[in-house]
Amino acid sequence: MTRPPPPPPPRGGGPPARRYLARPGHELTAERQDEIASETMRVLTDPRFARLFGPNSRAEVEVVGLVTGRALSGRVDRLVIEDDAVWIVDYKTNRPPPVRAEDVPPVYVRQMEAYRAALRAIYPDKAVRCVLLWTDTPALMELPE
Repeated sequence: MTRPPPPPPPRGGGPPARRYLARPGHELTAERQDEIASETMRVLTDPRFARLFGPNSRAEVEVVGLVTGRALSGRVDRLVIEDDAVWIVDYKTNRPPPVRAEDVPPVYVRQMEAYRAALRAIYPDKAVRCVLLWTDTPALMELPE
C-alpha cells in the first residue's frame, strides 16, 4: 500500500524559513530574504526534483573514507539511495549557471568525483550518479564519469 506524498511546503518558505533568514547575523535585506526563500521553494516544490526530496533521500550526509590513498571528509547536500542507483546531489548557486557539464568549474568536478569514488566503495553493486542542482534556474546537471 502506498501513501500519498505529504503536502508541499507553503509558498514563500513559511514562517520557519522567514525566521531563519531574518536572523541578524545573516545581514540580509527583506528583499534578499524574499529572493532566497522563493528560490528555495522553487527547488523544493518542482516536480522534476521530487525523487531528491522523497523518502529515499537524506540531507547533509557525512562522507568519510580513503579515495586513491587520500583521506576524504565531506558532506553531501543530498543523497538518494534507490534499488539500482545512488544519487549524489550538490546544490550550486552560480549565477548564471553553466549550460554544459564541460563548463562546470573543475573544483566542483573534483569534489563530485571524490564523493563518487567513496560511495562506490560503499555501494559497489549500484550505479553512482553525480548531479549538480543549480538553484538559480533551477536545473539538474548530471556529471559524466
